[in-house]
Amino acid sequence: MRKKIELVPSLLSSDFSKIEAEIKAVEKAGAKRLHLDVMDGHFVPNITFGPIIINAIRKLTKLHLETHLMIENPAKYLDAFIAAGSDTILFHIETDKRPESIIELLRQKGIRPGIVLNPDTPVDKILTFLPAIDQVLIMTVYPGFGGQKMIKECLEKVEMLNKIRNSRKYELMIEVDGGVNEKTIGDVVKVGTDLIVAGSAIFGKRSPYDNFKILERVIDENINKR
Repeated sequence: MRKKIELVPSLLSSDFSKIEAEIKAVEKAGAKRLHLDVMDGHFVPNITFGPIIINAIRKLTKLHLETHLMIENPAKYLDAFIAAGSDTILFHIETDKRPESIIELLRQKGIRPGIVLNPDTPVDKILTFLPAIDQVLIMTVYPGFGGQKMIKECLEKVEMLNKIRNSRKYELMIEVDGGVNEKTIGDVVKVGTDLIVAGSAIFGKRSPYDNFKILERVIDENINKR
């Protein structure tokens, strides 16, 4: 079982008026990747940013950029997000009838493909695709807005995916996003998560550097309880 757990800052919760400083702070704290939430106002009620902003972020850092597409018809926009500098592209299984075509295109372009599951979507929906993808993102809130309370029942999906991954020897990372803070992150660690997205818990009170280190300490305290 994997021991190293990565904390992934979600830039949607950062202060975009000083985005470079925010990125440098979490980079200094030890972040290896950044989470970029793209929302279209249709698949989810909120609207955020697109390829232009991602390209600007790409120019500010060499960290791994994972782009989370909360948009309808993601296949239509893949080329733009690839060109912007995404390293991983995560799309919702609920948004496309032919996910295999998206996975294939991303592979051809050298991009790591990942699938996202909303709280109400069962793991069964993606079993066919697990051998072909690099990452599964389990949403523990309903996507669209930050600062929501974690739906802890969704962590059962992580446990289920862990069992499948281990029994079938899949090289697959499992990520959790939603409601992660100092009080809930221990539970996320215990179920066997590899990547943990945190937004307001990092870019909230105190400095991003200090918040990152606090969450990282809680991860370390719980990692042997898996």
